[in-house]
Amino acid sequence: MLTTRIAWLIQTGQVSPAGVLAVTFTNKAAREMTARLSAMLPINPRGMWIGTFHGLCNRLLRAHHRDAALPQTFQILDSADQLAAIKRLLKGLNVDDEKYPPRNLQHFINGCKEDGLRAKDVEVVDDYNRRFVEFYAAYDDQCQREGVVDFAELLLRSYELLERSAALRQHYQARFAHILIDEFQDTNVLQYKWIKQLAGPGSAVFAVGDDDQSIYAFRGANVGNMSAFEREFRVPNLIKLEQNYRSHANILECANHLIRNNGNRLGKELWTDAGAGEPVRVHEALSDGQEAHWLIEEAKSLINEGWMRADMAILYRSNAQSRVLEHALFSAGIPYRVYGGLRFFERAEVKHALAYLRLMENPADDTAFLRVVNFPARGIGARSIEQLQDAARMAGVPLHEAVRGLAGGAGAKLGAFAALIARLRGETLGMTLPEAVEHVVERSGLITHYQTEKEGQDRIENLRELVNAAAAFLSDQGVGQDVPASAGVVAEEPILMTTPLAAFLSHASLEAGDNQALEGTDAMQLMTVHAAKGLEFDAVFITGLEEGLFPHENSAQEPLGLEEERRLMYVAITRARKRLYLSFSQTRMLHGQTRYNIRSRFLEELPEATLKWLTPRMGAQRPVWGDPWSGNTLQGDRGRRAAVPDAPMLSRADVQRAQGFDRGLPWRVGQSVAHARFGEGVILGIEGSGTDARVQVNFGRQGVKWLALSVAKLDPVN
Repeated sequence: MLTTRIAWLIQTGQVSPAGVLAVTFTNKAAREMTARLSAMLPINPRGMWIGTFHGLCNRLLRAHHRDAALPQTFQILDSADQLAAIKRLLKGLNVDDEKYPPRNLQHFINGCKEDGLRAKDVEVVDDYNRRFVEFYAAYDDQCQREGVVDFAELLLRSYELLERSAALRQHYQARFAHILIDEFQDTNVLQYKWIKQLAGPGSAVFAVGDDDQSIYAFRGANVGNMSAFEREFRVPNLIKLEQNYRSHANILECANHLIRNNGNRLGKELWTDAGAGEPVRVHEALSDGQEAHWLIEEAKSLINEGWMRADMAILYRSNAQSRVLEHALFSAGIPYRVYGGLRFFERAEVKHALAYLRLMENPADDTAFLRVVNFPARGIGARSIEQLQDAARMAGVPLHEAVRGLAGGAGAKLGAFAALIARLRGETLGMTLPEAVEHVVERSGLITHYQTEKEGQDRIENLRELVNAAAAFLSDQGVGQDVPASAGVVAEEPILMTTPLAAFLSHASLEAGDNQALEGTDAMQLMTVHAAKGLEFDAVFITGLEEGLFPHENSAQEPLGLEEERRLMYVAITRARKRLYLSFSQTRMLHGQTRYNIRSRFLEELPEATLKWLTPRMGAQRPVWGDPWSGNTLQGDRGRRAAVPDAPMLSRADVQRAQGFDRGLPWRVGQSVAHARFGEGVILGIEGSGTDARVQVNFGRQGVKWLALSVAKLDPVN
């Protein structure tokens, strides 16, 4: 849209190429815009100001480096370089980097800059915060001395330059007669301020965006910028592009009904003349494994009908969900590709955890040793590693054995790492495989390390999912969940016995092999909903629609967070062209245990007329909870969704206790009920019989409570 508008403006003589400023969010989009303008117009667009916020700010600062107090040859720090500079700063100040983690300081500095705040402008709330402000000031001084700027500094320094210099600001306001911004819903506070600095009295500012698709608050995007733009620029003509050329009407109706639950929208109603199309299919599975199995069978049916695998996408809220889906695809021999990310067993945090496990199983594994000897950081530098490798080579022994021969500080730090591995091995003796994996993930320091990262929650969820992978592996192999990880019970070959841990590590290596489809291969697409933005597919599967997962538990309790989750669901729905599948499971593995789920509130916000339930819904006596150990199922009526954000994990004993459902009672596990005081809830367990019976009910925010049926009055929710 921006490209054709720019071409039209130039062709009709309303502006010269030099009078255009066009802002995109990716370098790829900027290059494509430039290439298309070259094909459409007899001009050289290289002189035009088309680029990303950071690219255009860099150009401005290069042209006016003296006014910006920068050397002409200033260098730009990427994220890794910035972190290294911060670590060097803290080391020079003799600061304890465990008390003041470098990554935390990096996020603090960037957050302040994105809000337009220098250290002197930051409000100090406590002594700890005061130290961060002091480090921020010292970091700025260090960067100024060295003539370097980070990404956030490019924008802030450019904004400050325009704000400080009236002559420069007026020059660019007069030059840029037309300012065009793409994906305006993704702008942050400072980016919007920068645009306003460049927009003069005679400038025509044209912004394209969709506030219903603002899903990057975690990166600083401010959805309020769109309504602020309409108000502050007194937009006389708000153009709503409501006709949709991608999706059938049933899919659009779902999106429209869902997003109406958000407030403070500019508001639009998508429509199409492509017809109603097929209904949106909804599937309820007993478990996440069965959800994946159903999805595979449905995909096979589509493939048999002639659908291309590349036209089908599986979307999930959290990266960790991909593990069970990948396993199902791998087992079914269906080519797949993880878009915008790595397959589960290839993710760095998972490979780190597996390296610790490999060292416990085989201390002579030098590759695993080198991967984690200084991760998380233990002050073991490259020089120490070189000394160790030289010593191991001379003695002809693995690295872990050569540690004993090193003296001094290097020997002490390496010895502490070797002792950690030995301690983990000893502590996990007698533990089951899932217990051992969880113990190593916790005690290795990986969880603590990723807690210091701004976006470390995804990595932590992947580490938790590794515990589930271990439990699922035992189940697939027919090995009891209570068998110790070190027991020799898994037969890889008829005459070869191995331990559950060794077999699991082999399994992880095989699934991390070359089964991801190559570019150009017809393969199913797997991705998070965030990664799917801007893409479209003939068939889309949105999985894991459960409270606590989608909407995510980190956001569901905050009104603004819930609205962003709803926008994320809106984006997911509108990726589908012809067929849309929505699925959720009654149970899901979490930390190696079974969690009982409540279906997502988003399913209740969709119009019934557009939905086709592939499994019975409401009012029918049907299987609800599955027992993952015996294969038995419990009976009950799930009823409509109760407002329960996150059901607790139940142990095997809980499930076995709840299996006594044939006591002549009118209640069943999984049934939705109402209580006069506590509101709506879901029955999680039943104990006793007759007048001694009691039920365990999850009442959401009111908590989980045991109620004696002889006293408590419960009503079924229909």
